[in-house]
Amino acid sequence: MATLSDVARRAMVSKMTVSRVINHPEQVSPELRQLVYNSMKALNYVPNYVAQALVHHRTQVIKLLILEEMDTTEPYYMNLLAGIAVELDQRHYSLQLVTRSSHTICRCDGLIVTGMREDDYESIISRLEQPVILFGENMKGYDYVDVDNKKGMKITTEHVMAQGCSNILFYGIDIEEPFMLSRIAGYEETMKGKKLLPQINLMKNSSHIAQFEAEKVLKKISERVAFVCASDRLGIGVVHAAQRLGMAIPDQVMITGFDGVFLDRIAQPKLTTVRQPIVEMGKTCAKLLLDKIDQDGRSQGICVYKPELVIRNTTVH
Repeated sequence: MATLSDVARRAMVSKMTVSRVINHPEQVSPELRQLVYNSMKALNYVPNYVAQALVHHRTQVIKLLILEEMDTTEPYYMNLLAGIAVELDQRHYSLQLVTRSSHTICRCDGLIVTGMREDDYESIISRLEQPVILFGENMKGYDYVDVDNKKGMKITTEHVMAQGCSNILFYGIDIEEPFMLSRIAGYEETMKGKKLLPQINLMKNSSHIAQFEAEKVLKKISERVAFVCASDRLGIGVVHAAQRLGMAIPDQVMITGFDGVFLDRIAQPKLTTVRQPIVEMGKTCAKLLLDKIDQDGRSQGICVYKPELVIRNTTVH
């Protein structure tokens, strides 16, 4: 069987370079990478990742710990999982999913944690011994990846204002967490900047509840109104409310969502929303975590993605 030395000799590079191509290909130039890959192919060399893991006392396992109920977030997490898996596969790691109900984390090299609530930092996250990257904004000093939630809601509110609407309601999720506080702040500051009265309504992340609440509002008003919603699920609920009351979208009622991972595309009419690049964010979570593992737990900082406003038929024709 061919060895690492055989590959290095054929490619006329050092064993260290071959090792770097195998374990950290992103650190090597494309030309050098291809040279080593060609040598590996010619010699039928297959890296023994199990042996490497044993040498480095690693499991080659990364765990995604989801601390919130997935019944109202399932399309969101499918995209996140896809992004994480792509990056881990390139670095020869496997992914395991664990939830709040899991009795133990068991052995792994590191964790990506999402769906955190305030109590979780002390009761769960601070007790983890492995390197951690959080998916979601936090104020506790942990490394994290997120979208600019405040900016996303700001550009959404500005968009409906630009369509000539000044009666703008905010429908948010009733949880006092950083991402929601940022979305509220984006809406509130934009409204106050135009000397308009903020109208903030918080509820469970449920389309049925959003529909019920929106119907109560729509039955009482005659002027044009806009609902900027903190999730696509809430936005779809408002769409259903307007349709049930026979109100024209977007002429009488404008609606926007936030997330843009699946539900926005199946709504009729299709929902204007703030799209988060969830797959890319998942890849970044995995990359930051693996870099943190390789650097003995050194902080990787934060990565905040720019939101994208996707304009559809719930706000314009």
